[in-house]
Amino acid sequence: MTAVTHSLYMAVRHMRNLARQPLYIMFTLVQPVIWLVLFGQLFKNIVRLPGFGAPSYVDFLTPGVVVMTVLFGAGWSGMGIIHDLDLGVMDRFLVSPVSRVALIAGRLVQLGVVAVIQSVLIVVLGLIMGARFPGGILGVVVLIVCAVLLSLPVGALSCAIALLARKEETVIGASNFILLPLTFLSSVFMAESLMPAWMQTVVRFNPVQWAADAGRMALSAHPDWGSVLARAVLLAALSVVSAWLATRAFRAYQRSV
Repeated sequence: MTAVTHSLYMAVRHMRNLARQPLYIMFTLVQPVIWLVLFGQLFKNIVRLPGFGAPSYVDFLTPGVVVMTVLFGAGWSGMGIIHDLDLGVMDRFLVSPVSRVALIAGRLVQLGVVAVIQSVLIVVLGLIMGARFPGGILGVVVLIVCAVLLSLPVGALSCAIALLARKEETVIGASNFILLPLTFLSSVFMAESLMPAWMQTVVRFNPVQWAADAGRMALSAHPDWGSVLARAVLLAALSVVSAWLATRAFRAYQRSV
């Protein structure tokens, strides 16, 4: 219970730090709006292509923007670790009785809370723009859960990279190197059926694709709940593995100080 309690305390700390950055909050909320509006208008006629399989592009794009927003937010979470390392905050935590697990888990809890808020706002905006989700409230809840399950492994790996590299430039380079290919090697913007054959093979192993697929299935009129559950389980398993890797990275940092 100590680790859980300390994780919640750490999550509150990170939420308070976030609340002190109103401009950052504004940009993180405005950016997905820009993506949804611009891409929704730019590619709205793409649904006319044979085999696309969506009644409107905003229906298709809204879950994709939810997943992409959460992905990029989690991918940059390692920057908070770098900030704490540079200011000596992490070293002060190490000489305190705080649970070592909580130092990572607290950030992941905060990521999950932010992911829920962002996802709800994007879904509401999608509805305002004319998106229709036959899956109803249950489908929206499943989409948000899958988005959170995606944020956990990505956030944990970002923290692991930060703990091992301890350089802001390295985290920035690694994030860009990983996040952009993950986004474009998925059906965030384009239907999988219209991708090149080699890309259709690759996307099957992409966790971003798992989250986007599960969310769209849950929002459809006749969800394949077996497929949704299978993808959610894959994301959960990836979260466990990533948390273990982040823990190993934290132990490596402890041994070096």
